Amino acid sequence: MTAGKKIRNVSKNVDRNKHYALPDAVKLVLANSKQTARKFVESVEVSINLDIDTKQSDQAVRGMVQLPHGTGKTVRVAVFAKGEKADAAKAAGADIVGADDLKEKIIGGFSAFDRVIATPDMMGVVGQLGKVLGPRGLMPNPKLGTVTPNVADAVKAAKAGSIEFRAEKAGIVQAGVGKVSFAETDLLANVKAFISAIAKARPAGVKGTYMTRVTLSSTMGPGVKVDMASLSGE
Repeated sequence: MTAGKKIRNVSKNVDRNKHYALPDAVKLVLANSKQTARKFVESVEVSINLDIDTKQSDQAVRGMVQLPHGTGKTVRVAVFAKGEKADAAKAAGADIVGADDLKEKIIGGFSAFDRVIATPDMMGVVGQLGKVLGPRGLMPNPKLGTVTPNVADAVKAAKAGSIEFRAEKAGIVQAGVGKVSFAETDLLANVKAFISAIAKARPAGVKGTYMTRVTLSSTMGPGVKVDMASLSGE
């Protein structure tokens, strides 16, 4: 059976008109992934539609959340620090640590990292990489905890499964929250943590319904709509 036919068959398992309770949605996404039998381990993704005006600066939704069971991915961390802070970053598991030397390496094309962390005193150096790091969404930001004097904790959090989220222009927040190889209970806990973080990031100026739709899917699987009532208390 071809991959396309497998996906079409799996899509029949999902009632497009139904909104599933969150635990059932997770269960269905995992069941569907087993039927497609991909040659790689699919990620599980959450997409949340928000009723916000992204043109208004006070309605920006952005932050970090620590997933209790990690992402299932290896996060490569680059740290800008000197002296004892650099040593602490290395001891915490940073993949590459440096200062001006790291800046020059990145300008030269080095890009083998997924998160950039910096001590406050290094932002003068990091700021020169705006055109390189900015488009990749990797510029360190104190609001996200990636500009911090405590680089060791930031590195550990990144390695343990902290992820960044940001609402797109259409008011949609998307993120990978695990792998289909995860235990169902672990994946459910990750999804709950992510949804909870989005709820807590609600801008003060947003009135009425904030989250209007939540959809779960695996990388190659169909989207499963979540019953918003089942999120009460998440």
